[in-house]
Amino acid sequence: MVGQSMKMALKAILANKMRSFLTMLGIIIGVVALVVLVSLVNGATTSVTDEINDLGSNLLTVSVSDNKGRPMKLEDVTAWMEEEAIALTAPLNQVNATGKYGMEDDSVQVCGTTASYAAIQKLELARGRWLKTTDVENVNYVAVVNSTLAEDLVGYTDCVGEIISLNGMRFTIVGVLKEEESAMAAVMGEQMTAYIPYTAALRVSDGLSSEITTFYAASADGNSMDAAEARVKELLMERFDEDEDAFTVINQSEIMDALGSVTATLSLLLGGIAAISLLVGGIGIMNIMLVSVTERTREIGIRKAIGAGRGVIMLQFLIEALTISLIGCLIGILLSWGILAVISAVGGVAFGVNGTVALVSIAFSLGIGVIFGLYPANKAAKKAPIEALRYEG
Repeated sequence: MVGQSMKMALKAILANKMRSFLTMLGIIIGVVALVVLVSLVNGATTSVTDEINDLGSNLLTVSVSDNKGRPMKLEDVTAWMEEEAIALTAPLNQVNATGKYGMEDDSVQVCGTTASYAAIQKLELARGRWLKTTDVENVNYVAVVNSTLAEDLVGYTDCVGEIISLNGMRFTIVGVLKEEESAMAAVMGEQMTAYIPYTAALRVSDGLSSEITTFYAASADGNSMDAAEARVKELLMERFDEDEDAFTVINQSEIMDALGSVTATLSLLLGGIAAISLLVGGIGIMNIMLVSVTERTREIGIRKAIGAGRGVIMLQFLIEALTISLIGCLIGILLSWGILAVISAVGGVAFGVNGTVALVSIAFSLGIGVIFGLYPANKAAKKAPIEALRYEG
């Protein structure tokens, strides 16, 4: 009986192809909106999460806003590495400088730091070496550059040993970082960056102070993160007169939790907006099914006259509504896959159809088909055979 009802439903849909397509259009648009929007959010979240994970789960970022007359110095930050709970520390002092190589010059972000910074931030070298403790202690004019600076300013990446000028000071390139392959770098582009010893950075710009306002700390592993954070806060409270507003400590895991909460809310919001489109599509299905019931009144009367029961008639029209909804849903998913493939190709970030969202859209579409097909199906099933046979249309 179900198979026969399915054949009749497909026959009725194919008999009015354009009308059936226009009826499906609301479902198609709703499914595309739901799948594409939520998949974009999930894809972007996964990309950003992967980048944060690449930095490790044992990273602390410390910012000092009020030094209470006791500014943090390089030796203070370095001494913290002797603490049992803290594995590594590294300051970061940034300034924009004019970089020059030969006849080429451009704006370069100069980062003054120490030997521990690469391990904390998980920077990988393509060539050469990273900064050494002796470079910082002896104020050596050496630099580790990113691939963007090597390619755009020097002209080639195998440039270890070349000399560049930063604000008129000559620095020897001792290392080149691997090319950044993160989604953020692909979308926004990567700035030319040079990492130099912290002590040398103080001489690159007169505006730089020896006071450290931003530095990073890392625990031995993710399991000792809480102990490291507690010890860092304890040391800062002791230094800044127990004023917790004088500094900020950001835990990497807290960023992950906040990101997860925001994206979950955003996915829910966008999914709700897209679901409204599906409801509108459901109203279109109900409208066209009511028209179909009216047009096929004599058919209903004939089927009832030869013995078809109320349940058979109701099932026929309900399956027709479900078929329209399901076909529209499948077309919407295929279109979503194509749209996401185009966005991935253009944007350089991989987006794919989220399987869970696709299943939810199918379930929601089936629900729409049942809810909005039930009334027309029931109306068809309740028609009296005699009245239906008399209907002229």
